[in-house]
Amino acid sequence: MMALAAAAFSVMHAAIRHLSDEMHPFEIAFFRVFFGFFALAPVFLRDGWAPLRTTKIKLFAYRGVLNSAAMLMFFFSLSITPLATVAALSFTAPLFATLLAMLLLRETVQLRRWTALLIGFAGTLVILRPGIAEIGLGPMLVIGSSVVWAFALMLIKVLTRTESSVTITAYASIFLSPVCLVAAIPYWTWPGLEQLAWLAAIGVVGTVAQTAMNQSFKLADASAVLPMDFSKLIWASAIGFALFGEIPDLWTWVGGVMIFAGATYVGIRESQLRRASAAAASPVDPVPSSEDKPGRA
Repeated sequence: MMALAAAAFSVMHAAIRHLSDEMHPFEIAFFRVFFGFFALAPVFLRDGWAPLRTTKIKLFAYRGVLNSAAMLMFFFSLSITPLATVAALSFTAPLFATLLAMLLLRETVQLRRWTALLIGFAGTLVILRPGIAEIGLGPMLVIGSSVVWAFALMLIKVLTRTESSVTITAYASIFLSPVCLVAAIPYWTWPGLEQLAWLAAIGVVGTVAQTAMNQSFKLADASAVLPMDFSKLIWASAIGFALFGEIPDLWTWVGGVMIFAGATYVGIRESQLRRASAAAASPVDPVPSSEDKPGRA
């Protein structure tokens, strides 16, 4: 399931890149959320409005604004940055999330996770090579998106204490749609039938990717599924070369491996600590939450 998610995300990113030659990325982001929202229809047909009952509407609103900002930056970066570079730098999101969890949620980070964080951020410097190569707008947008998304992850961690994953997903769509629409209006052009087909495909493939990723965390431990996430870099390199003639340099691969290694170790270590904490509180080992690694898209 994680391999499927990685491939689907890569295909969606390539479709965004292709369509951005004809439409502004902000408009694509709106339609991504708009068409993706229809995937929730079966839930509401089955449960009615029950998934929308909450007392945390303000937190959902804050999360929606942050998620929108991260998505808009990420989609814009896809229009001007090689796919492999975007894939490599996007692995930094869990690293920033760990730092924020330490600062905002008072989570303890031991030496091994500190080492993993340093390796991951060193990989970012390897890709960007500040002072040696010019840092473009695209890579900076990917990193900025990761930082903003990390803040959104903090709110998601708080929300998962009391809210179901269905409620969190539903309100994400509800708040993302108007924010992305407002951002898209200045650049609005009515899509033709072919463009609508591409936009619908982006929404469907994005939903498939998100669902498959969440399901992978339900079916297996993080240590089993996270390594498959690295295939996003392989897919992005292959698709970028085949469709756009992009050839990632050695530094992108080296830095990408370093970032992914650091982020994967952090994810696996946090999963182990959660299981140990849950085992101490209960004799039954719970299934890891799918909300631990939601996607920007």
